[in-house]
Amino acid sequence: MTEDHIFTLSQAEREQTGAVAAALAEVEPGLVDDRAWLDACRGMSEQLPERLRRRLREFRHDPQLDGMLLVRNLPRAASLAPTPTVTGSVERKATPAAGTTALVSMQIGEVIAYRDEKSGALVQNVVPVAGREEQQSNAGSVPLELHVENAFHPHRPDMVALFCIRPDHDGGAGLRVASVRRAIQMLPDDIRKVLGEDRFRTEVPPSFGAPGGQVPRHPILSGDFDDPDVRVDFHATHPDDDQAAEAMTVLRAALDTITRAVHLEPGDLAIVDNRVALHGRTHFVPRYDGEDRWLHRTFIHLDHRRSRPMRPGNGQVLS
Repeated sequence: MTEDHIFTLSQAEREQTGAVAAALAEVEPGLVDDRAWLDACRGMSEQLPERLRRRLREFRHDPQLDGMLLVRNLPRAASLAPTPTVTGSVERKATPAAGTTALVSMQIGEVIAYRDEKSGALVQNVVPVAGREEQQSNAGSVPLELHVENAFHPHRPDMVALFCIRPDHDGGAGLRVASVRRAIQMLPDDIRKVLGEDRFRTEVPPSFGAPGGQVPRHPILSGDFDDPDVRVDFHATHPDDDQAAEAMTVLRAALDTITRAVHLEPGDLAIVDNRVALHGRTHFVPRYDGEDRWLHRTFIHLDHRRSRPMRPGNGQVLS
């Protein structure tokens, strides 16, 4: 991973962003999921620093080899509440931090959510939850397998944004990112061919409700042979046959060689292109003392229209 994926705001740009986020937090009714607040957020995102808007536009056009953009030196909260500790934690109140996350996300595309995931909240909290340490989810603290977000879903996010509010105590929790644009160069043509066929199935999480019968087959790689999109969750995707299993093993080995861990600090916002990059997390040890790791998360669609049949009232939440 090169330094090209890092964009650092100047002090003046940080102050400008903070002023926009603070003004957005005052927009009535002060609720992130309210349509009037979201309309204001969409418009006010144009007030973000010009250099930041230009870099976000470049990333939207081409996520480059790494498939991730790390925006640094965004405004931090002057004082923080304790890290949430409950399952399904979300940000309903329009705080400046939630506003910062939403503003950057809205400058890229449309913020979306899923009714069956965290109650359809648009800004979600990624925090450890006591008793769920071993889960392969945002509530766990064991290593999180590399995955495409909501790989099972026909309208999975195009981008995932993660804004660091508070790091873990020891600074060891790393956001793991691996781009198929780098891994594809290591895959033999016969492996690419198998990965491009409908020989894989991805389980639907219980929260989304299991469909009747088997889940449909899908390819792991799709689109251009030399620059494909990727769709896999190494915890939930399963091959249909031995040849497909071997292809998954080869892909995973290639991804493992180019995976990098990014340690987020307060004011860092990582944007992962969910079409070409997988992400996960390294192990960390939560203490449940109000000072644990805390990220805000948003999902972004670049083509809002394609999910219209699943968004009642032309809202932001997919049912």
